[in-house]
Amino acid sequence: MREKLLALKADINADLRAIDRIYAELDRQGDAIANDEQAIVIGYYLHNLYNAFESIFQRVAETFENDITNSSRWHALLLRRMTLDIEDIRPRLLSDEAYQCLDELRRFRHLFRSMYTSDLDVERMRLVLQKARRLEILYHAEIERFLGYLDELG
Repeated sequence: MREKLLALKADINADLRAIDRIYAELDRQGDAIANDEQAIVIGYYLHNLYNAFESIFQRVAETFENDITNSSRWHALLLRRMTLDIEDIRPRLLSDEAYQCLDELRRFRHLFRSMYTSDLDVERMRLVLQKARRLEILYHAEIERFLGYLDELG
């Protein structure tokens, strides 16, 4: 089990570095969405931001054998599972507030991936970007707390 925990920590840290790079790119773009090209670029980074967080959640679920049955809602179920304390297995990874921010990003990612016949909704993107900015304040402490738990196990 120790090897699995060390691998999980290394994977989480790699994903955290990717998340930091994505936030740096979002910072470079700014919060104003001035044109369609900028909307596409910001949408791309928001899409990738959720993917990086979901990568962490998948690894946690796999390590602690919190499998989500393969259903059409597995992305939503995986995210929700990260808010749960699972007795004798692991503590929650996310606060309710971080969950709300990530759920907005998850829904946006779904729309962004399947958008090919319509334009991006700039007002919706502003809301998602606002949630991503709030998440940026929250996620370090929450994931560091979880990494501390992994240290205690190891």
